[in-house]
Amino acid sequence: MGLDQYLYAKKYTSESEVFNTKEQFNELKDALGDASKFLYKNFPSISVEMKVGQWRKSNHIHEYFVDNCQDGEDDCRESFVDRDKLGELLHLCKQVIADHSKANELLPTSQGFFFGSTDYSEWYFQDLADTVEILETCLAMEDCWDFYYQSSW
Repeated sequence: MGLDQYLYAKKYTSESEVFNTKEQFNELKDALGDASKFLYKNFPSISVEMKVGQWRKSNHIHEYFVDNCQDGEDDCRESFVDRDKLGELLHLCKQVIADHSKANELLPTSQGFFFGSTDYSEWYFQDLADTVEILETCLAMEDCWDFYYQSSW
């Protein structure tokens, strides 16, 4: 039990964008079984979703997403995250890593139900380093990917 956080990348794509051949697409349809009847026959398409980031009790990262992508409403819903917001969070993380004294000002911890420690400890700074790696990878992805944040506790 506790704060679990996820960042997903999603992409809508047509048959021709994902698969090199019609046979590859048909293999997917076969794997889907009965569900494949929902693929539109004249314009087959799929949505691809993958988890690209995960945190555990990183309340400072959670607070950023709540304040900047969820209009301050912390309700565990999935929320769209603009690439600019990912870039902003990346910049903040790098600033705090470079100067630990800016942590409380730029990415403060927050309290909540099993949200983890509010100390600016080695775990806090490790979360920042992990976040930098996640966000740099996400921002290097093609523009056709959209990003969504979701938490649960």
